[in-house]
Amino acid sequence: MSLRRDLARRSISDWAIRLALAAVTTVVGYYSLTFSIAQVIAKTNPAFAYRLAPYDARITGAYAISLSGEEASPEDRANADRLAKAALRRDATAVTAAATLGLNADIRGNKAAARRYFTYAQKLSRRDVRTQLWMIEDAVERSDVPGALLQYDITLRVSPALSSLLYPVLISAMKDPVIRRELVHTLGRKPPWGENFINFAATQGSDPQSMADLLTRLRRSGITVSEAANAGVVNALVAAGRADAAWTFYASVRPGVDRRRSRDRGFAATIQPPSLLDWMPLDAGGVATGIQDGVFDFSAPASVGGAMLQQFQLLPPGVYRLTGHSVGIDAVDSARPYWSLKCMNGREIGRIEVPNSTVANGIFRGVFSVPAECPVQVLVLTARSSDAVAGLTGQFDRVELAPAR
Repeated sequence: MSLRRDLARRSISDWAIRLALAAVTTVVGYYSLTFSIAQVIAKTNPAFAYRLAPYDARITGAYAISLSGEEASPEDRANADRLAKAALRRDATAVTAAATLGLNADIRGNKAAARRYFTYAQKLSRRDVRTQLWMIEDAVERSDVPGALLQYDITLRVSPALSSLLYPVLISAMKDPVIRRELVHTLGRKPPWGENFINFAATQGSDPQSMADLLTRLRRSGITVSEAANAGVVNALVAAGRADAAWTFYASVRPGVDRRRSRDRGFAATIQPPSLLDWMPLDAGGVATGIQDGVFDFSAPASVGGAMLQQFQLLPPGVYRLTGHSVGIDAVDSARPYWSLKCMNGREIGRIEVPNSTVANGIFRGVFSVPAECPVQVLVLTARSSDAVAGLTGQFDRVELAPAR
């Protein structure tokens, strides 16, 4: 009987333990499930997430910031402050809660308090977008150029995706010489976003002269500027009708060039990408072109023609001689390539036929007369369509346009 009673007591005890464990497991499972759900929906439905997990400081902070939109009522902002402060009491590292307090203080006109809260939020994390954008705006409002650029640097380092928002603003501000000067110091520290910004600004900016000044300052400071940026500025200045400025900048990049002559007579330069003032191979309609090892090589299929090579010129009025040497050109008269010099409006100044390479050992020459009303010219090599099965092929290893006397 004693053994039977003992077994009964142990059986009841075991069941009590099992029920207690089951109850604990159920409670823990419930909180774990609701917390997981709250984390998932915190960004899309912060109010519901807060109802599921009001004990979590970060979720509370997310709910608080959702009540602080531009059209929030005073009551909403007061509630947001209350939630944010409660979140910070639970967890002093709740960045969103600190940003909420800063945002509400700013909207109420309390800049000093807003600055304290956002400075604290930035110390916690530099990845909060609201905080970083506010810090930039605050520095700009205080005319603190170094401070603003420091905040730009911080933001673009940790949030590269914001470049689409911040680059255009920085490019616009770059028209101010003070900002350009400070930007040289910032870019001189070689931030990871620096080269990307320079290349973007060189092609997308609305003020190529400011960009030319910036790149010139960067080079003088010993900072390497990419060929893409140099080409972007030259091309933008030409497109804006500022040919003299384009040449001045180009000459600073390519010391020793002469405005009265074409550049790179022996196709020795390997510039990628080239600017309009460099030799620029053109591929269109199946024509294949390229510059390599001191040779311009081209191939045009049968019945295909078009421009194959060009270089913009800024020749002063006068008479100029084109000389060069070809290899491998063998075509009937009507299918041989030719060089032409055109004004920017498309008017052709003159045309020089290229003989077959067996004539005069491949050497050719001709003369162009540049009028005063044509300050910018384009030297173009054009392929005529050929009926030959092999099409048109050949090479040039020397071409130069220079004063005739």
